Amino acid sequence: MRKLMTAALIAATLVPGAAFAQSRAELYRDRQDIHREQRQLDRAYARGDWRGVREQRGDLRDARREYREDLRDRREWQRDWRRDDWRRWHDANRPLYARGNWRAPFRYQPFRPGVRIAPAYYGTRYVIADPWRYRLPAAPRTARWVRHYDDALLVDYRRGIVLDVIRGFYW
Repeated sequence: MRKLMTAALIAATLVPGAAFAQSRAELYRDRQDIHREQRQLDRAYARGDWRGVREQRGDLRDARREYREDLRDRREWQRDWRRDDWRRWHDANRPLYARGNWRAPFRYQPFRPGVRIAPAYYGTRYVIADPWRYRLPAAPRTARWVRHYDDALLVDYRRGIVLDVIRGFYW
């Protein structure tokens, strides 16, 4: 049985499309497990079986944790795939991303997601007005794409937090 499971895992990692389809099925099974564990917990409460309640709470917590992990893995895979797809288009359309004459009154500083930055870095003069032209993903309602030297930053303009960074966006 162990050899069969190992072979299945190796096959899933070698074929990228299969891993994505498998992830969707895993999420469905995980949601079913959560519902099943919730029903068993409700039954334990109804019976007044406090030892069973404690066990079912642990099972429900584990099922929810597994669902969150699978959901996180799927989101990371989708984000990486979109970034790779965008990068291929970016490399094929180099003149669109020409650096141009762009100056800022401050020095370059590399930012990373999660950092809070000053409003001077994401003011209206640095906003990328037409992100669809560059095939950037749509920004959430409270965020906008801004240019910082050769990088493109997705910034939550209400809080000043960097949500995403594409380094070397402009040549």
